Amino acid sequence: MEVASNLPGLRAVRDSKVPAGPALAVSPAEWSAFVTGLKDGTLNA
Repeated sequence: MEVASNLPGLRAVRDSKVPAGPALAVSPAEWSAFVTGLKDGTLNA
Protein backbone atom coordinates (compact mmCIF):
# COMPACT_ATOMS: atom_id res chain seq x y z
CA MET A 1 0.00 0.00 0.00
CA GLU A 2 1.23 3.49 -0.86
CA VAL A 3 -0.10 6.73 0.60
CA ALA A 4 0.54 10.03 -1.16
CA SER A 5 0.61 13.03 1.16
CA ASN A 6 1.88 15.55 -1.39
CA LEU A 7 -1.56 16.39 -2.85
CA PRO A 8 -3.15 19.52 -1.39
CA GLY A 9 -6.16 18.56 0.73
CA LEU A 10 -5.99 14.85 -0.11
CA ARG A 11 -4.42 11.58 0.91
CA ALA A 12 -4.38 9.13 -1.98
CA VAL A 13 -4.03 5.41 -1.25
CA ARG A 14 -3.27 2.70 -3.80
CA ASP A 15 -2.00 -0.85 -4.07
CA SER A 16 1.77 -0.65 -4.57
CA LYS A 17 1.68 -3.89 -6.56
CA VAL A 18 -0.79 -2.38 -9.07
CA PRO A 19 0.26 1.29 -9.38
CA ALA A 20 -1.87 1.86 -12.49
CA GLY A 21 -4.95 0.54 -10.68
CA PRO A 22 -7.56 2.54 -8.80
CA ALA A 23 -6.72 4.88 -5.94
CA LEU A 24 -8.78 5.90 -2.95
CA ALA A 25 -8.71 9.63 -2.13
CA VAL A 26 -9.69 10.89 1.31
CA SER A 27 -9.23 14.09 3.27
CA PRO A 28 -6.28 14.40 5.64
CA ALA A 29 -8.76 14.37 8.57
CA GLU A 30 -10.34 11.13 7.34
CA TRP A 31 -6.93 9.53 6.90
CA SER A 32 -5.87 10.63 10.37
CA ALA A 33 -9.05 9.18 11.90
CA PHE A 34 -8.44 5.89 10.06
CA VAL A 35 -4.83 5.63 11.27
CA THR A 36 -5.82 6.58 14.82
CA GLY A 37 -8.53 3.92 14.80
CA LEU A 38 -6.01 1.30 13.71
CA LYS A 39 -3.53 2.33 16.39
CA ASP A 40 -5.96 2.50 19.29
CA GLY A 41 -7.91 -0.61 18.31
CA THR A 42 -11.28 1.06 17.79
CA LEU A 43 -11.18 0.13 14.12
CA ASN A 44 -10.86 -3.53 13.24
CA ALA A 45 -9.10 -3.91 9.91
